[in-house]
Amino acid sequence: MSLVVVSNRITRGNANEPVTGGLAAALLPIVEKSGAIWVGSSGRVREGAQKEPFAEIEALGTGALAMLDLPAAHYGGYYEGFANSALWPALHSRADLIRVSQGDYLSYREVNAFMARALLRFRKPETAFWIQDYHFLALGAELRDLGVTEPIGFFLHTPWPARDIIEGVPHHRELVEAMLAYDLIGFQTEDDCENFASYISSSLGLVVDDGVVTSKHGTTRIAVFPIGIDVEKFARQATKAISHPDVSRLRRSLNGEKLAIGVDRLDYSKGLVNRVSAFDRMWTVHPSLARTVSLLQIATPSRGAIEAYGNLQSELAKLVSDVNGRHGEVDWTPIRYLNKGFSQTVLAGLYRTAQVGVVTPLHDGMNLVAKEYVAAQNPADPGVLVLSKFAGAANELDTALLVNPHDIDGMARAIAMALSMPLLERRMRWEAMMAKLRRHSIQQWFTSFFETLQNARADREAMQPIVEPPIQWPPRRSVNA
Repeated sequence: MSLVVVSNRITRGNANEPVTGGLAAALLPIVEKSGAIWVGSSGRVREGAQKEPFAEIEALGTGALAMLDLPAAHYGGYYEGFANSALWPALHSRADLIRVSQGDYLSYREVNAFMARALLRFRKPETAFWIQDYHFLALGAELRDLGVTEPIGFFLHTPWPARDIIEGVPHHRELVEAMLAYDLIGFQTEDDCENFASYISSSLGLVVDDGVVTSKHGTTRIAVFPIGIDVEKFARQATKAISHPDVSRLRRSLNGEKLAIGVDRLDYSKGLVNRVSAFDRMWTVHPSLARTVSLLQIATPSRGAIEAYGNLQSELAKLVSDVNGRHGEVDWTPIRYLNKGFSQTVLAGLYRTAQVGVVTPLHDGMNLVAKEYVAAQNPADPGVLVLSKFAGAANELDTALLVNPHDIDGMARAIAMALSMPLLERRMRWEAMMAKLRRHSIQQWFTSFFETLQNARADREAMQPIVEPPIQWPPRRSVNA
């Protein structure tokens, strides 16, 4: 069976180019090795009718990339509007940041419908579609409306919040009903899956029996598939990258001091303000640590047109400046703050250089940076991971130093503890985490999801669907595929 993977963002997989976000990094090895076709946005928009929607198709390992120009009339409302000003804040339990209009929702549905029509060119009798993330919650329903009967699975890379939070999203009921057109819906953690099941039961009045819900679309299985990384490949990459010029320059500049590292998109879900505040507190409470450890914080800007992101960038820049002014010396900068991305190769070397990895999101689906930091370590002298208990990765990496990112003093103590941890304890903690990373690799994630999708589709075909009149969707503004 052939596979079509769909996401909003894609990456070409050039080892020397920055990779933004865990989704892109995770899907690269899947496409390269499975022969899948990965369909997503080209990053460009196009005005008017599109006789040929795909701007570019190119090889990626044994698979291929298909990059699509999305409709200009709806892209803003779809991406910056409903996806990232309604769904993203709600999925990260920040309903207070929802800013969305009816037009944004219509554009979101239009782009989902546009993508569905574009995907028909890849449809074959033995094709399965695997839809990724919150940008395309309704894509499965759009494909079903076009007559697609092949297996369609969906995986959510973000958390799924409690019912009262998701109900703050306009049209939440229509969206979740549309999601039930998928044969399989996958989540990062048990909590996410249970929150989704609770919504289905309480808000839709449907019964979830042993992970299966029956709706007007038929049966849908919901299950947990914690995403992993290619552990051995990343470890090899980190070993080689230690000699990369960027990494070598960093090592020389440290002058024997220790390094802590944070690598995140510039996003309010990542807890960056709290993290910097924790380092500020640590240097205040433990002045002896000044000049002995610095923080390298890489924060790649994203979604700058959205007000909440612009506000965060200004707040964080001012905080870093204040902390450096308070604790810095003429020959020492406590926080090295960079607003640019780095390639996976360079990041692997930076992780291996750092004695402490700081991954402290307020709420995160998985957070692959945590797993990459662990995989990159020197087995003979590994660093220590300080990890938020609200990241999905905390369920597996439970021998990290788990922290509450809202507890600034607690984080400061944990970072100081990491810096003084004896080698034997560091090795024991690292070995336990590596064992779990190897058991839950990216290859295992893909195999488990794909096999479950095929079984779920077989189960759906064996069930007689409930026959109900179709929901009438209001007339849409025309977007020609």
